[in-house]
Amino acid sequence: MNLLDLVISPAFAQAQGQSGAGGLGMSLLFPILLLGVMYFLMIRPQMKRQKEHRSMLEKLSKGDEVLTNGGIAGVVSDIGENFITVEIADNVRIRVQKGAIANVLPKGTLKSA
Repeated sequence: MNLLDLVISPAFAQAQGQSGAGGLGMSLLFPILLLGVMYFLMIRPQMKRQKEHRSMLEKLSKGDEVLTNGGIAGVVSDIGENFITVEIADNVRIRVQKGAIANVLPKGTLKSA
């Protein structure tokens, strides 16, 4: 009996050496299946949300009521290429990036609040 027999039993070492070519296919099946599940549960829905947000920003027009990511609600008064001017009160305007617009609110939402 040598020192290596204490760490790894001879029966376990022999059983590991007998795996055939089928073991390789089965060991690759799990990571491939895991990547497929991750794509359908995480990546695909995120891409769909990005596409919807991009189309919402393209349809944005002057007079729309919007809500920013910071929670500021206002009416769009000017639209530039990268920035939007939002009027949050009478004669109070702020400029925000287009990407900072979280939602377009239904018409009349700010007047009823």
